[in-house]
Amino acid sequence: MSDDIVVDVLVAGSGGGLAGVYTAARAGLSVLLVEATDKFGGTTAYSGGGGMWYPCNPVVRRAGTDDTIADALEYFHAVVGDRTPRDLQDAYVTGGAGFIEFLEQDPHFEFTVLPWPDYYGSAPGARNDGYRHIVPVPLPDDALGRHAGLVRGPLDTERLGTPAPDVLVGGRALVGRFLAALGGFPDVTCWRNTPLTELICDGDRVVGAVVVRDGTPVRVRARRGVLLAAGGFERNADMRARYGVPGDATDTMGAPGNTGAAHLAAIAAGADTDLMDQAWWSPGLTHPDGRSAFALWFTGGIFVDQNGRRFVNESAPYDRLGREVIRHMRAGRLTLPYWMIYDDRTGGTPPIGATNVSMVDAAEYRKAGLWRSADTITGLAEAIGVPAGDLAATIARFNELAASGTDVDFGRGAEAYDRVFTAGASPLVPIDTPPYHAAAFGLSDLGTKGGLRTDARARVLRRDGTAIPGLYAAGNTMAAVTGTTYPGGGNPIGASLLFSHFAALDMAAQPTGAGR
Repeated sequence: MSDDIVVDVLVAGSGGGLAGVYTAARAGLSVLLVEATDKFGGTTAYSGGGGMWYPCNPVVRRAGTDDTIADALEYFHAVVGDRTPRDLQDAYVTGGAGFIEFLEQDPHFEFTVLPWPDYYGSAPGARNDGYRHIVPVPLPDDALGRHAGLVRGPLDTERLGTPAPDVLVGGRALVGRFLAALGGFPDVTCWRNTPLTELICDGDRVVGAVVVRDGTPVRVRARRGVLLAAGGFERNADMRARYGVPGDATDTMGAPGNTGAAHLAAIAAGADTDLMDQAWWSPGLTHPDGRSAFALWFTGGIFVDQNGRRFVNESAPYDRLGREVIRHMRAGRLTLPYWMIYDDRTGGTPPIGATNVSMVDAAEYRKAGLWRSADTITGLAEAIGVPAGDLAATIARFNELAASGTDVDFGRGAEAYDRVFTAGASPLVPIDTPPYHAAAFGLSDLGTKGGLRTDARARVLRRDGTAIPGLYAAGNTMAAVTGTTYPGGGNPIGASLLFSHFAALDMAAQPTGAGR
C-alpha cells in the first residue's frame, strides 16, 4: 500500500497533544492532528480549571512567589519516591517554567494563578500557598475561528443537554487557546472522527500510522515521528478488567474516545508499559442515571461504610480519598455504595460544592434510592441498612471531634488542602440538626494513568530500555510521571502538555528526512 498523506509529525489526541502540534508547527514542521471523536479536547476539556502544576513558572514569579526548583524537586521526589525514574521526574518539575515562557511569547496564551495547595501538605518542600498552580484565562468561543463550537464539553452539555456557554473556561479555554493559535499555521491539518488504529514500522522505526477517517483507512507517513497523546483506556471495560483497574467504565470522567486504541497499537509495535492498574481516583456522587461522577469541595458530612463507621478523612485530596476507598474495598471492609451522612443545615442537599456533573432535581435522587432521610439517626441507619448503634456512635464521636476542633481519628483539617473549601476554617462540621440525610457514593476516576513507558524526552521505550525511533507518548497514553501518587492539582494536564512539548522538540531536532 502506498502512503496517502505525508507529513513531518503525526499527533493522535487533541487534549494535551495540542502542545505537541503547536510546538512542532512553531518549529516549521508540517503536522497532522487526528482526533478519534467529533470534538477536540479529550478529558482536558472536562477540567473545571484547566490547571497546570509548574513550579517557578513566569506567572507565579510575577505574582511574587519565593518558591525554588530545589524545594519543588524535594517535594516531588518525596511524594513519588522511586516508582518512576528520577530523570523523568526532574524533567517534569524543571521543564514547566520554560514551557510557559515559550507559550507566553504568543499573545494567544494568557494564564493566571489559581492558588491550589499541594496534595501532600506535610511532605518536605510542599507549597501550601498553592503558588505552583496556574490556569488559562477564559476566552470567547468565537475567537477560535474555524474551530468555534468544536471544543468538547462541558460535562453538563454532554450529559444533561444544557447549552454550551459562549465563553470557554478551564480546560476548554486551554484547548481553545491552542486551537486559536494553530489558526496561524497553514501546515497544520486537524481531522476529527479519525482514530489511530495501527502504527507503521520500517525495521525498528515507527514511520507512520494507519488512521480511519470517516470509515476509510488512511496511511499517514510521518517523517519526524508519531506522538500518541490519545488519553487513557478508562472507557474500555475489557482493558480495565485485563489490567485490574478498579471501578467501572461507566463511572469514569474520561472522554468517550479514551478506549486504549493508541496503547494497543504501540504495544503491537514493541512498546513497554507501566502502571497499567492505576488511575487518577476520586469519590463519585452517584446520580439518577446510575453513574458515579467525580465530586469534591465537601463542606460538611462524613463517609461511612456498610457497618456505619467512618473510615477516611473526607476532606483529603480526591485521589488520596479514592485510594482509601479502594484499600478498604480490597480488605473487605467496604462495599459500594458507601454513604455521605449529613444533617439538614444545607436543606437536605449534600454539602458538595463541585459535583462536575450538576445535580438534577432532588426528587430524582430520592426516587432512585440514592438520597435517603429520617428524623432520627436510628431511622437513617435503617434506611441505608447499617447498624443503628454503630452509626449513632460514629456520629457522636465525630461531633466530639468537631467540638474539640481536632480530628485525632483521621486527621481531617490537618493539611492546607483540607481547609481550602472552608476558607481556612475547620472542616469538622457537627451533624446535629435533624432531619438526617445520606447520599450514595461510588468510585470514580479522571482517567487511567497506566501507559507506554518513556524517557525524559517522551520517547517510547521497549522492554530492554531502548527507545523506539519515531514513537513518542504523552498524557494518559504515557505511563504517568507521578507513579502511584497525585502530588498536586494540575499534574495530569501539566505533564500531558509538557511531555507533548518535549516530544515535538525532539522531533524538530531530528535530521531532515530521518523517518523517510
